[in-house]
This record gives sequence, structure tokens and C-alpha cells, in this order.
Amino acid sequence: MPKDVPQQLSYADLESENANLKRQLDWFKKQMFGTKSERRLVQTSPDQLLLNGLLGEVLKPEPAETETITYQRGKAKKNRGSDCVTDSGLRFDDSVPVEVIEVAIPELHGPDAEQYEVIGTNSLYRLAQRPASLVVLRYDLTVVKHKASNDIVNTPAPAGVFDQSLADVSFLVGMLVDKFMYHLPLYRQHQRLQQAGITLSRTTLTNLTKRSIELLRPIAESQLRSILQSKILAMDETPVKAGRAGKGKMKTGWFWPVYGDQDEIVFTYASTRAKVHIEKVLTEQFSGTLVSDGYIAYARYTEAREDVVHAQCWVHSRRQFIEAEDAEPGLVAVALQYIRELYDNEAHIKKKQLTGDKKQTWRLDHSKPVVDAFFAWCEVQLTNNTLLPDNPLIKAIGYVRNRQTELRVFLEDPDVPLDTNHLERALRPIPMGRHNWKFCWTELGAEHVGIIQSLICTCKIQGVDPYDYLVDVLQRISLHPASDVASLTPRVWKEKFAHAPMRSDLHRQVNDGLE
Repeated sequence: MPKDVPQQLSYADLESENANLKRQLDWFKKQMFGTKSERRLVQTSPDQLLLNGLLGEVLKPEPAETETITYQRGKAKKNRGSDCVTDSGLRFDDSVPVEVIEVAIPELHGPDAEQYEVIGTNSLYRLAQRPASLVVLRYDLTVVKHKASNDIVNTPAPAGVFDQSLADVSFLVGMLVDKFMYHLPLYRQHQRLQQAGITLSRTTLTNLTKRSIELLRPIAESQLRSILQSKILAMDETPVKAGRAGKGKMKTGWFWPVYGDQDEIVFTYASTRAKVHIEKVLTEQFSGTLVSDGYIAYARYTEAREDVVHAQCWVHSRRQFIEAEDAEPGLVAVALQYIRELYDNEAHIKKKQLTGDKKQTWRLDHSKPVVDAFFAWCEVQLTNNTLLPDNPLIKAIGYVRNRQTELRVFLEDPDVPLDTNHLERALRPIPMGRHNWKFCWTELGAEHVGIIQSLICTCKIQGVDPYDYLVDVLQRISLHPASDVASLTPRVWKEKFAHAPMRSDLHRQVNDGLE
């Protein structure tokens, strides 16, 4: 047969190809229009699936303690008048400023005012908003002359983050927080400044942002050194458009977030997704357990390191079965039930606050039988002649079988988490930001995004207000010894400086005005 004549496919081949194309189309539709949630409704039947008898008796949760509460409640009114915004409908804490507006009653100022007396006050609350909280600080510097020598003495200007800069630290931090925490690009901030009557070039905003983040670079690097001392470390990667590849085209770079066991995260940037960046970041400083998804680069890295154990994420394994749900709903439900049992056990561990040996013992007694049964079930499905090799379920089973050793690591070490969900939650600002600022003009700009997000995200994880932290640190950097830069990382700063952070001049002016 000539080489240029295509070989005719059999009916079975055409049917298989058509099924694959339908699955691809369904996947694209789900990505475009479907829900991204992986949450599943838990069935309440006591005989739920029973996993073909492989699990034995289903573990039943302990009955929760209950208490009976009695109270009386008035009937709700359909038409609520002026009381629709009160303390019961508008809730705010003491940090929210309240401006009091006294509303005069006409009877107290009329001809019969003497016949009335004030017996009380009714308060009505309404939420208000100013167009922008932008203030220009004017420093009046006193100039004096020495009477005897006629020497002129000028008052030195208060120190700022940058010498002779037009920006107060409060403006710098507000700009960083708006852009990187609330994803408001600089061009939108520039528009807001113009509407507030302030004229600044966008180049000035860009330069102030760059200079501020460069001051923070040593802190992010110190935080990475702290993370590399972790016993358990999680790592992932997410794409970003950074740098121009040509006219109208952008390069694809990668953020590689690294999450340590002291709840710190650093977003490292690389122009490649290759294993070489993992080696560059982790170097020889890290030795312990690396938790990741199924990307092959992590496996290649750990194979070359005898002092690093590779653990893999059960959530990523679960996603493989979810993608096969349309093809084999019944069998996939069994696989998902196995994995759900593992998470039920973890929920029990968390509820009972088990740690160390007690946690490991619970996992060995309750989770190991589930894992063993799960992989035994996978082997049984491979002998099912009705499942073709290109069936999504077979592919999902192949995924977990090839990673069986890595998926069992959590049974051996109680400190190893079942998944990398904590890391995926922390890296959400990157994909959220991509929907707003779309790309980074330069790769240096992508590095700057990684630096500031490392500090802001760690602040949120540690329960620190990013605004207060950045206002303090940007002023403290010039006074702080470089040898102790680790004290300025959010985790350590929380212990040393959070009780009395440095404030901006604007904050002091506002407080003085309230006193």
C-alpha cells in the first residue's frame, strides 16, 4: 500500500476516537462554563456504598453533644421601616470611625420650646463612603536665626522611606496593598488619583512600586531560608505571562510557591518549568519530605536526593477519578468513597487534636486499611475486560498505581499532610491577580510580584494585617541591622513588633485630632 494512502480505521477504532473527542469537548465546556468546586454531597445512608465489602464495617461518627435551647421570638414584620439599618442589620467593630450628626428637632427652637425637655436620644446608623481617602501632608519646617552670629538654622525634614520622595509610607503601602492584595492595577489607581484631583504620572507610580518591593527583597530571601529549614515542605507551580517574546506575544513564566511547616510561603519565579529550578531553590539546604502533585519533575528531583522523601497529594489523585466520572459513574463513586474515608479519619484526628505517635497510630489503625483496600480495588478493576485501555478510569487507576509509594508516605510520618490544599489556598492571589493585571511586562516585574505576594500571603496566614506590617517594615528597614533581617519576616515580626508597630505621620495626625 502506498505511504500516502491513509489506512482505513475499523468501526471500533472510530467509535473509540469519537468517545475521546466527546470527552475532550465535555472537558472544555466544563472549564469554560462549569463549576470548579470539587465538593461532593455526602450520602447519609448507613449502608453507603460499603465499598464492595472491602472496608468491612463502616466507621460511624461519635454522636455530638447536644443541648436544648429555648427562647421566644416575635413575629417578623414584612414591612420594615427606618429600623432596617440598625445594630441588628449593620454590624461593625470599634475600629470603624463613627461620625455623629445631631439632628435638631423643630419643637426645641420654636415659640413653645420652653414647654419641651429632652428625655433621650434615638440613634440611626447608615453606612457612608468617601470618594477617596487621599490626604496631602504639609510639613511646616521652622527656620530660626541665631541672634549673635546671624546663622540660619533649618529644621531637618522628617525621614521618609525614600529621600526627597513625594510619597508618604502610607501612600506606598496603600498602593501595594491595592495592587497585590485587592488586585487593582496601577492604571486604575492612576485613574482614581486623577478623579480625586491629584496629578501624578503612571511612571511615578510604577517606580515607587519597584523601589518599595526592592527594599523588601532581603526579607523575602530570609523567609525562604527559614522555609528550607522545614522538615515538611510543599511545592507547586502556576503559570504567568511575563516578558515580551515578540510583537504582540508574551513569554510564559512560572511561579513556584514553596510552603514551610511554620506557615510561611515564598513565591519564587522562573522562566522554565524544568527540574533545574527545583534544584536551584531547594539546593542542599533542604532535607526532609517534599509534598507535591504528580508533576514528574518533583519525582526526578527526589530520586537524585537520598535525604529527601517524596510524598504526593491525594486531592490530585482524586481529581483523576472525578474526570472519569462521566465515563464510569458507579465505579468512580467507589473510588471517591475510599478517599472520603481517608479525609473522615483526618477530620477525626483534627477534632481530637491528635499529634505525634497518637496521630500515627490512628492513621495506621484506620487509614492504612482503607489505603490497602483502595489499591486492591484498583488491581481488580485492571482485570475488568469491559474497560478499554483508553478508558478514563483506567488512566486514573494508572495514575495512582504509579504513585502508590508516594501516596503512602503520610502513613509513615504523622507530620505529612494528606494533600497540598494549604499551599493551593495560599497561592490563590496569583490566579486571581491574573484576571486583573493579566501579565507582567518584564520578568523582573514577575519577580517583584513574587516578593510582595510572599510577604502579604504570609501575613494573612499568620493573622497579621498586611497594611500595618508593611508600614512598619518599610520604615524600620533603614534602622534595622542587616544581620537580623529574619526578625522582619511576618512570622517573627508578629512576635517582636506587632504589639507596637511604627505608624505613618498620617496615622499620628488622625489620632492627635481624635484626642
